[in-house]
Amino acid sequence: MPDVLTLREAAAYLRLSERSLYAFARTRRVPAVQLGGKWLFPRAPLERWLAAQADAASTAEAASPPPILAGSHDPLLDWAVRQSGSGLALRTGGSLDGLAALAERGAVAAAAHLLDPDSLTFNEPAARAMLAGRAVVGVVWAWREQGLIVPADNPLGLAGVADLAAPGIRVIGRQARAGSHVLFCHLLAEAGVRLDALALLPAPALAEDEVAAAVAEGRAEAGFGIRAEAAARGLGFIPLIRERFDLVMERRHYFDAPLQRLLGFARSEAFAARAARMGGYDIGEAGAVAFNL
Repeated sequence: MPDVLTLREAAAYLRLSERSLYAFARTRRVPAVQLGGKWLFPRAPLERWLAAQADAASTAEAASPPPILAGSHDPLLDWAVRQSGSGLALRTGGSLDGLAALAERGAVAAAAHLLDPDSLTFNEPAARAMLAGRAVVGVVWAWREQGLIVPADNPLGLAGVADLAAPGIRVIGRQARAGSHVLFCHLLAEAGVRLDALALLPAPALAEDEVAAAVAEGRAEAGFGIRAEAAARGLGFIPLIRERFDLVMERRHYFDAPLQRLLGFARSEAFAARAARMGGYDIGEAGAVAFNL
């Protein structure tokens, strides 16, 4: 191979199209020089550049993500993160956002409760799809009761999601990437009800407590959420399904101090007492491995 490569020779060496390499050269992303209207590529600097790119990718792969727990909102988890002294920062945005943050190494763990409608299992299919090729473990946080949050004594006599399509019933929904939205849509489909048949409030709730707040403040007649938030505001609750809420992480981070402090606290008497007071939680499997990919 000559010491100086033409555009065609360098593109073949790097396994790139000539157009892509030309764009790299023009933006000075590769070592190159333009002489007489032609781009030339010194082979030795090009080889060093290629090795540096591989080293940078390897370093990024090995770098530890920040101590952020991203994903779904859960009031028991919020409380435990603070009380445990875990040092984790919470970034709530929905289960799908949490798994995406984990995939991008923007978080050390993701909180998720995503139902797969085909297998009727929680979280593993989504983790397998979004974290393909990664050594990932899902740890049970709790089983939660999900259902309809309604005013105290359920004055409209609502019994299930099909009743939400009746005229005059305003419903507070969740953001599209939330696990509660995925589960709610599944229940609607089972009941033969289209989401667009509901009188949804214009702005969705971005967290569990916002669902209960909308009902408590009279902005909605019903919302889909967890028993714990209904109980916290003295609202009515119609149970519809139990869901598994997991913490998903790479196996190599399972033993990191922040996660171990949080999971250790979940075995304490204080944690059990708090879960019992909040209501709607089954923590019997807390800390157990739900899946291992």
